[in-house]
Amino acid sequence: MLDKIVLSMATLRIISGSLELCAALLMLRFNEVNKALLINSSLALVGPLILISTTAIGLVGVADKISYGKMLWITAGIACLMIGILKK
Repeated sequence: MLDKIVLSMATLRIISGSLELCAALLMLRFNEVNKALLINSSLALVGPLILISTTAIGLVGVADKISYGKMLWITAGIACLMIGILKK
């Protein structure tokens, strides 16, 4: 039997991957740089949201098993990732 937390995380990743494939197909269908750039920009918003969501679900799943200090380090690491991803 699958763990509900793992199933939720995997489902979000499957949805994310499906969106990526659909976006690639739309880019090919429209065959225009302007529209492909617009589609790609939309994906740039989805990626970080999926990352935050899956990480949050995972943290909820392990929250009772790790110390507050480790939770703080994980949160700091996620913050560094987000700063690195979103800074231009």
